Parts: sequence; C-alpha cells; structure tokens
Amino acid sequence: QVQLVEPGGGLVQAGGSLRLSCAASGSIFSINAMGWYRQVPGKQRELVASITSGGSTNYADSVRGRFTISRDNAKNTVYLQMNSLKPEDTAVYYCNVISGRGGSYWGQGTQVTVSS
Repeated sequence: QVQLVEPGGGLVQAGGSLRLSCAASGSIFSINAMGWYRQVPGKQRELVASITSGGSTNYADSVRGRFTISRDNAKNTVYLQMNSLKPEDTAVYYCNVISGRGGSYWGQGTQVTVSS
C-alpha cells in the first residue's frame, strides 16, 4: 500500500501564491519521477510539472516561469510553488509518483481556486 497525502490548496486572489506538497508513504522503497497534474470539470487531466529523481524538471507552457516544482528525496515529498496565480489555474491538483518498480500512484486531489 502506498499513500499520497496532499495538504494545501485553497482560495487565493489572482496574483497571489500557494504552495502544494505531497508526501508518499507506505510500501514504496524508491521513487523515480514525481509530478503534479490538474483537472477541471469536463476536461482531461493535464500535466502541470514533473521532476525526475535526478532533478530534471518539465513544465506545461501555461505555467512555466510562474510555478516551480521541487522534491525532498529524504522525505519522499514533492512540492509545487505557484506564483502569479491566474483564474485559469483554478482546478483540482493531483500529485503523481512513479515508483522504482514502475508503479503509478495518485494523490486524492486538492482544490485550488483563484479569484479574479
């Protein structure tokens, strides 16, 4: 069993900042990639940002320069610092972890709402 816990999220005004975190625990002995996705009703879940075990990062064009993904390997935790938030960033954000054995695990999702 692998659990991903995502505290954080909430309501913020446009231009503001939020920091999401996601901690993996349970039967996960090594982690490869970690990432954040988001989804709005009626649309597919989309990749926001990802980070490899070596620290290489990838961002969606819509968030590049505003969001920063990072990870703490000792804590099996991934973070998403979101700055200059826009109303179109409103979504449910999900963390994803790819284990060393190739398993894919999802967090429960956390709502981020950006008011104009």
